[in-house]
Amino acid sequence: MALQAALAAHLATGVTNLCRCWSVQRQDGETFGFTDHDKDISFDGVVFRADTGLTGQAIQQTTGLSVDNGEALGALSDASVTEADLVAGRFDSAAVRAWLVNWKAPAERHLLFDGTIGEVQSGGGAFRAELRGLSERMNQPHGRVFQRQCSANLGDGQCKVSLAGAPFVATAQIASVLGRQQFTLSGLGGYGVDWFVRGHFEMVSGNASGLAAMIKSDELIGTERQMRLWQELRAAPAVGDLVRLRVGCDKRADTCRNKFNNFLNFRGFPHIPGEDWLMAYPRNGDSNAGGSMNQ
Repeated sequence: MALQAALAAHLATGVTNLCRCWSVQRQDGETFGFTDHDKDISFDGVVFRADTGLTGQAIQQTTGLSVDNGEALGALSDASVTEADLVAGRFDSAAVRAWLVNWKAPAERHLLFDGTIGEVQSGGGAFRAELRGLSERMNQPHGRVFQRQCSANLGDGQCKVSLAGAPFVATAQIASVLGRQQFTLSGLGGYGVDWFVRGHFEMVSGNASGLAAMIKSDELIGTERQMRLWQELRAAPAVGDLVRLRVGCDKRADTCRNKFNNFLNFRGFPHIPGEDWLMAYPRNGDSNAGGSMNQ
């Protein structure tokens, strides 16, 4: 990326007023600004604070499709990055942008890095965050998989099931906490057994608000439901907290037809032969009329 003309002219003077600024936008929309200058700097509607203790390490940038990466170090602070938020995963995959800025004229700046936060480590009142460039996304697999189960995600543009409201989305209240992975919920008596298995569990109030996990089991016990998650929530919920639930899908053809009435959009191949078909061979006494060997 070419340097801005005004910043290039400033660098050419040989006497510079440079600092670095970082913005971090979490997936919940919360935005933080940091700078290694000794005074706050503002631009693009973000205040880059000088008292946060964040410093950037060397950023490796390459041509082609190689992954750009870097590292940032910072102090844990109740005003910016707290250890509780890091443990809860609120900074996971947060968007990060870094600039070289003329602190006397913040309009003169150059974008050095644009990417996301990767692995984060914390302890001793400080944290260390790995920075991953935009080309990291090129490492993700693409293309269609031919399999019996549906390859679409429930509610996406290929599935086309509308998840707006009942019976596919519901709000409930935690009646009892059996750990960070198992809860009893009230207000869901009208749903069938296992309705929410493989569905989405999201906290919408309380200390764990915004945290989510996938539902492993969903049992109806009297008028209440007991749910177990595949992984623990990284902050402790409490009785009375509200939860938003989204219906689950096991991606089978029968489920698509009977539970969602959506078989026309099924993206799997339910009649594809299984692995046992590879072991099949014609034998004396079998029907060898040219039909399917699975019959």
